[in-house]
Amino acid sequence: MARRRTARLRRLVFPTQTGAERTFLGDVLRQETVGGALLLSAAVLALVWASSPWNAGYEHLRHLQLGPLSVEQWASDGLLAVFFYVAGLELKRELVTGSLHRPALALVPVVAALAGMVVPAVLFTAVVLGSGDRHALAGWATPTATDIAFALAVLAVAGSALPPALRAFLLTLAVVDDLGAITVIAVFFTAHLDLLPLAMAVVLLGVYAVLQNRRVRTPWIYVPLGVATWWCMYESGIHATVAGVALGLLTRVRPDPDEQASPAERLEHRLRPLSAAVAVPLFALFAAGVPVSWSALGATVTDAAAVGVIVGLVLGKTIGVFGGAWLTARFTHAELNPDLGWRDVLAVAVLAGIGFTVALLIADLAFAGDAERVTHVKTGILVASLLAALVAVLLLRLRQRARRSEDRPGTR
Repeated sequence: MARRRTARLRRLVFPTQTGAERTFLGDVLRQETVGGALLLSAAVLALVWASSPWNAGYEHLRHLQLGPLSVEQWASDGLLAVFFYVAGLELKRELVTGSLHRPALALVPVVAALAGMVVPAVLFTAVVLGSGDRHALAGWATPTATDIAFALAVLAVAGSALPPALRAFLLTLAVVDDLGAITVIAVFFTAHLDLLPLAMAVVLLGVYAVLQNRRVRTPWIYVPLGVATWWCMYESGIHATVAGVALGLLTRVRPDPDEQASPAERLEHRLRPLSAAVAVPLFALFAAGVPVSWSALGATVTDAAAVGVIVGLVLGKTIGVFGGAWLTARFTHAELNPDLGWRDVLAVAVLAGIGFTVALLIADLAFAGDAERVTHVKTGILVASLLAALVAVLLLRLRQRARRSEDRPGTR
């Protein structure tokens, strides 16, 4: 009897993936890895362009007006809405049919993700308060976000031989992290609120939900409806990317008997390449362009907000993700998948310190109107992401080497 009770309590923190889940996971990893490479290329191009003698041309292009918005605004408010729509689809799928619908299996990565947002914010606040620069507190949320495209790209290159369960944990972590980031943006970075456009956005979201329930499939209705919802959300004062997440969460994820795939699966399959290969790299091109020089780096390390971001991403993410996972497993009697060790989790916790896409967005929102500080904080994000990536690569390589040694005959 005692053995049966113990067996019931022994839950896998990272469940073994089924064949279908492993295939889907592989497809996502391949797409995000390519997206990560494109994102890195766009970021490098932005840095080189902004630091070159042709910097004026770069700034002119960023602020060029195209209709009601500038090119930079179209990238951050428009293209990122596509990114967050795909994130909303992924979150809805995980909540309804994926690992997040099983509380016992979702608890550890969810708590790890939440701790991975709270601890960086706390460390950022501590650094800023210690400096006495109270104005820098506005950027407390900047180090809370993980860039999944970069993180998966690094994991795919440096940790290709590691178990799929670890990649599944990183994906779950990223889904919860994205939801937390968009919630922070909606709640804390809404400067003004216009109730009429917000009410119209809510009505349009209701229409979208009804159409999904009625099994309407034509894109000729959904595309104009989505654009109108996005614009109403933008006009309301809430960041327009919230519309993307909301629409994704309202999309149907269970296929009908006569369907080979649900609307969410079809849309995610079609839009993920657009998000990874176009939307996010273009956002990076217009958001990551900060002049890089020794004087600029010197100014960055004296800016409390930039130092807080570096500490929050490099140390805060590692402590939060690893500590959250370990404490949850410790106090819920959960255990790791037999294929994993806590050193594997530590490597992914460090990897979570790569903050780029959403971190850059929050930096722009937090310090709007202070161009100099935005430049310092963005430089801090880039420095922290590079440090986290290098340390994570080292740890992942060491884990791969150790695993290969363990698998050799006569080493066990």
